[in-house]
Amino acid sequence: MTTSRTPEVLKQVQYLASALKAPRIGDVASRLADQARDAGWSFEDYLAAVLDREVSARNASGADQRIRHAGFGARKTLDDFDFDAQPAVRQQVAALAGGGFLTEARNVVLLGPPGTGKTHLAIGLGIKAAHHGHRVLFATATDWVTRLTDAHRAGKLAGELAKLRRYGLIIVDEVGYLPFEQDAANLFFQLVSSRYEHASLILTSNLPFSSWGGVFGDQVVAAAMIDRIVHHADVLTLKGASYRLRNRGIDTLPSIRTTTGDNPG
Repeated sequence: MTTSRTPEVLKQVQYLASALKAPRIGDVASRLADQARDAGWSFEDYLAAVLDREVSARNASGADQRIRHAGFGARKTLDDFDFDAQPAVRQQVAALAGGGFLTEARNVVLLGPPGTGKTHLAIGLGIKAAHHGHRVLFATATDWVTRLTDAHRAGKLAGELAKLRRYGLIIVDEVGYLPFEQDAANLFFQLVSSRYEHASLILTSNLPFSSWGGVFGDQVVAAAMIDRIVHHADVLTLKGASYRLRNRGIDTLPSIRTTTGDNPG
């Protein structure tokens, strides 16, 4: 392309980019044109650079939209996590951040006392999943049960479970903070079963698996649920006192002291 024709050609590029519903291509093409000429790029190099920036921008925009729709209460990234306080899980989390567990429909379970970073890691992995192109939904275990209960009462449970299967990752926070009644436990079991070997779950809990029977009110249901969750899963155990209590002269919480025998750490 000659310099004298550049404005005319770039105007045509802007029109074609708009027709393709890729308006960023027009802007990028204009910005890179002089750089390409000065550096002696081939036509193929120039085209590849323009398209690469368009794809990167689309991916970033799509990821941001997926993150906004996930329902995270706050954006907590893995880069912000204090791995010095939880060095034992650093390598496992780094491996999970690559997203391979999602393509394999594997689960992740984060166990440990309150305040040790389970929710932070769950959200951080969820944000990574969004950047890998997966749709994500986040809610507490109680909120998930409420959602399923509403669908069940409306006669739409099967449809709701089918819709949720289209999400590559569902995050269930705070399993065990409140006990479930049997109907609620059965609904939660259906959520787990519907995703078994189909799509991934991340669950966080302050209780070891041995205490889940009390949460769900039925040892048989709890055992069947745990079996499906951990069959294809990475289980990470976080340890130590709550980070919220640091520098406050408090070493532990009453709930932790009274359940020392069951503490997963």
